[in-house]
Amino acid sequence: MKCEWVAENILLYVYNELADDARYEVEQHVARCTTCAAELKTTRKFHATVSSLPVEEPTPNLLAASRMRLQESLETTQQGGFWQRVIFDPWAWFRQVRFSPALASILLILGFAGGVGTTYTIVRNNPQGPGQVIQEPLQTTESSITGIRSVVQEPGSNKVAIRYDTTTTQQAEGDLKDQRIQQLLLFAARNNYNSGVRMDSVDLLTQKPDDTNVREALIYALRYDSNPGVRLKALGGLGAYVKDDVRVRDAVLEALTHDANPGVRTQALGLLGPVRADSSVRGVLEQLAQDDKSQYIRSQARTVLSQLPEID
Repeated sequence: MKCEWVAENILLYVYNELADDARYEVEQHVARCTTCAAELKTTRKFHATVSSLPVEEPTPNLLAASRMRLQESLETTQQGGFWQRVIFDPWAWFRQVRFSPALASILLILGFAGGVGTTYTIVRNNPQGPGQVIQEPLQTTESSITGIRSVVQEPGSNKVAIRYDTTTTQQAEGDLKDQRIQQLLLFAARNNYNSGVRMDSVDLLTQKPDDTNVREALIYALRYDSNPGVRLKALGGLGAYVKDDVRVRDAVLEALTHDANPGVRTQALGLLGPVRADSSVRGVLEQLAQDDKSQYIRSQARTVLSQLPEID
């Protein structure tokens, strides 16, 4: 075994992420190679140092943004070919369990029993037959929802129908004031992989931007959503709060300076009218008037600045 292979896998060894046969090979090699033994000692010391540090909990916005980026990456990743999935993956499994025949037997028995149990549960709980939508009150947590399929508002009313997936597709109906409906809309606005569903959700949420949770969801959509149409919808819902909510003002300024879509930037600039005399807003406008890449943004920023009183 080459030292290069051990160097590539030694961190996995320390974190107990290697298969049993690979761990054995690493241990045998380290026992007779002083260079790799020293590398293992250093890696273990690093692991002990990192483990002693306090672990900070990620913020909900960071988690949601990470999930969305992961979903987008999965959508654009090229899938492996048929033979790669059929031939390569089974060989990897075989390599991991070839030294554990008892484990392989247990996995086979558990898999068979789980399949039978799942089939019985589905048949018992879904008498309408396969492919049917189960419609029931929402009795699940956000973490168990895998996605939102559609958001539909009944014309001329506040009634909303939301189809969402857990292990099966379900549907919840209710008024926009219903907490269940609001929770699903917030989930769809932050996490859903379908941009059309996010658009519908944000559009409905803009009807209640006075709610703190809704406003945070709109700010999140403005900052992180990959679809410019969704960001424009979020801007429309936040416009009335630029003057009174500093968080909204900061999000609009961020969109004005960093958003890649000209339409979003133009609308953000228009929303800053009521707060254009604010020092932070004035500073951003002065920067844009000097060196922004967009001639329109530069021109509009200069026009707004010319209308402001001089600072003594």
